Amino acid sequence: MRERTAALRTGLAVFASLGLAALASLGITALACLGLALGAAAQGVSAPAPKPAAPTPDPAFEAARAAFEALPEAERRAMQDALVWTGDYNGVTTGGFGRRTFEGIATYQRRTGAAPTGQLAAPERAALATAAEAARKAARFRVQTDGASGAVIGVPERLLSKRSLMPGGTRWQSADGRVTLDTRSFPPGTTDLDALFERATAASPERKVTYKLKKPDFIVVTAETAVGRSYVRYALGEAGIRGFALGYDRALASEVEPLVIAVANSFSPFPADGVSPSVAAAPPAAAVALPKPAPNPGPGLAAAPALAPPSSEARASATGLNLGGGRVLTAASALENCPAPRIGGLPARSEGGGPGVVLRVEGLGGGMAPALRTEAPGADEALLVLAAEAGGGRSVAPGIAGPGGVFAPLQPGAGGAPVLDRAGRLVGLVARAPAGPRLIAGVMPPTRYPMVPASALAEVSKGSGTTPVATPPVRAAAPVLGAVVGIVCGR
Repeated sequence: MRERTAALRTGLAVFASLGLAALASLGITALACLGLALGAAAQGVSAPAPKPAAPTPDPAFEAARAAFEALPEAERRAMQDALVWTGDYNGVTTGGFGRRTFEGIATYQRRTGAAPTGQLAAPERAALATAAEAARKAARFRVQTDGASGAVIGVPERLLSKRSLMPGGTRWQSADGRVTLDTRSFPPGTTDLDALFERATAASPERKVTYKLKKPDFIVVTAETAVGRSYVRYALGEAGIRGFALGYDRALASEVEPLVIAVANSFSPFPADGVSPSVAAAPPAAAVALPKPAPNPGPGLAAAPALAPPSSEARASATGLNLGGGRVLTAASALENCPAPRIGGLPARSEGGGPGVVLRVEGLGGGMAPALRTEAPGADEALLVLAAEAGGGRSVAPGIAGPGGVFAPLQPGAGGAPVLDRAGRLVGLVARAPAGPRLIAGVMPPTRYPMVPASALAEVSKGSGTTPVATPPVRAAAPVLGAVVGIVCGR
């Protein structure tokens, strides 16, 4: 998380305005956040957000979008990946099209003497792929299995020419010692992520932590000193904990940071048996932005395999919004494989059909109904997705509006999750969520998901006997979070 970064920054700023105390009181376990707004100042909004003006269509942009989206998904990702290596694009390589992809293509075209249309014909795409491959080869970037730790990682061997073994890992280092990459592994029971996170986030007068993210199965921490920067990542699996640390002289940032991104995104802590990594392999299903001190972090190349999901008892199968009166609103598509839904341990039955459904749960208390926003969100408008997580927690994912859906980093169980605008109004429900965890380089990549619009939910709410009520702007998201519930499918 990094297509359309400015809009996502706005979403994260809204989230920041909710206040840590309020979030903690609601049991939120983690933010579904990619570090896409690093360095952006959190800003509170005390007045209702003005209605967004209808965007002026950009014919060149729309034509480029249509041409790009007509290509196979793998080819779209490959194009973005190649633009990363040529230095023209620093967004997320998901295959989605946005302003950053458009500008990256146009920048490449200007450099090569072509008209900056934002569209690449087949010969241009071939030339771009050739240039990117030349850049990879120049860096001698080799994705390899590290026998000492068991992880797969990409190493720019032209820069990191020295290699030595360490306990539980390998060290690659530049000839002058100004750049170091260490892989590390810990057998089960020897340490835990809490201890590693505490160690990695320990601050001092000489060291400042610039970004930190902690989830039950991975951590990411970046830090800097007066002379250096570092990136640390650990992942938890059945084989224990595996990770890496990369440190470099900050004077080398312009040269090293693009390679740091590639290393971070090539890292696969628990590779599938029998899979041989290859630099020449097709780009993955998604790639993730590297959190770092610089304001424009970018993506990398290869994906880590998904970790096994928790049991159905621990993880919600879908998300609902408790409207009060024992009624929970969710998306019908989120319940397609859930014949016996339960909420809070109580059985739920459907009241009506359509893209949005209301589940009746006898004995369920609490709830609230946010105001409905029936007009569609504007293109690239900042949104928030509120989803249920394991153990009764909730996550908040920054998102942006796209044609018929929302572009956000979501995990299993987010189907039916409410999507809010900056005023805390309900603009829709996530129609579908990924079937399996999507952890790329240890964090969640943003992907486009279809959405049931609020205009299709108004009749459902009326039929259920629940009338949405207006709530204060922005901070209305906090009480809405309290009404988010997990839906578990009975056996």
